[in-house]
Amino acid sequence: MIRTFQLQRQTIKEVAEDTLPLATRLAQATWIDAHEPDDTERERLNAFLADELPATDDVEEIESSARYFVDADGIHVHSLFLSQSEGRHGNTTVAFILQPERLITFRDCELADFRLLRLRARSGQVEADSAQTLMMTIFEQKVENLADTLEDIHRKLEDVSYLVLEEEDSDLEDAIDQLAKLEDSNGKIRLCLMDTQRSVSFLIRHLRGHGELQETAREVMRDVETLMSHTAFLFDKINFLMDSTQGFINIQQNQIIKIFSIAAVVFLPPTLVASIYGMNFEHMPELSWPYGYPFALGLMVIAGVSPYLYFKHKNWL
Repeated sequence: MIRTFQLQRQTIKEVAEDTLPLATRLAQATWIDAHEPDDTERERLNAFLADELPATDDVEEIESSARYFVDADGIHVHSLFLSQSEGRHGNTTVAFILQPERLITFRDCELADFRLLRLRARSGQVEADSAQTLMMTIFEQKVENLADTLEDIHRKLEDVSYLVLEEEDSDLEDAIDQLAKLEDSNGKIRLCLMDTQRSVSFLIRHLRGHGELQETAREVMRDVETLMSHTAFLFDKINFLMDSTQGFINIQQNQIIKIFSIAAVVFLPPTLVASIYGMNFEHMPELSWPYGYPFALGLMVIAGVSPYLYFKHKNWL
């Protein structure tokens, strides 16, 4: 799908698909957003750009030379964005082509940042006076969304912290599962932030003639640095809760093993008595004694109760 947007009175407005032919919309657009374009749409975009759109494999390259470069088509930036599928976060790369008069974005999946930006554009809330300003607005929206997601992770960590440290008879295995998901999400966010640092730094170097945009980019960089510190704090808290959870699980397992060990020690002396009187020797005085059987039973009871009372006295039970 190809969506086009135009600048109207310093705001971005989406152009409906049924209002103009695609070729006209592409020629008049300030922002062209290509979301999973089909073969026909790719051919029209390639013809419009007089060049080919980047392939998915090229977009996913991690070398700086493949992600940030300038050529005849404009300034190219391939930046990681946070995506979500089936309740789990992931990273997907969006390819930006910044030209003097327009911005072109190419992506393979739906992203919350772009969806929210479209909703804001429909309400006339996205102010911009150029394609360069619009691109920086997208990065501001990206950082804001990452900050909101970090806040959600922090709230979930507080719930897990209560589950692990305060709630009695809590499901610790479920807590480990939640912590693993939160750690994975936090890692994906940190990766996006690190990539945003590289992307914005590259843009600062190539927007030297736009003083106001450079200042906006520096503000974005300061926000990213703050969020990077927050992700480090979350990593530390997740690791602490993970260690605590594993420690509590080990304590519970030790308690179970302790009970079995004490039970084995308690039943060992009665077993010894029973084994002695179960031997088939000819000369065993107690065999002919009328009170031999009650005596053996009483001896086994005493042999079993004595270790139990000793353990209670030592507060081992």
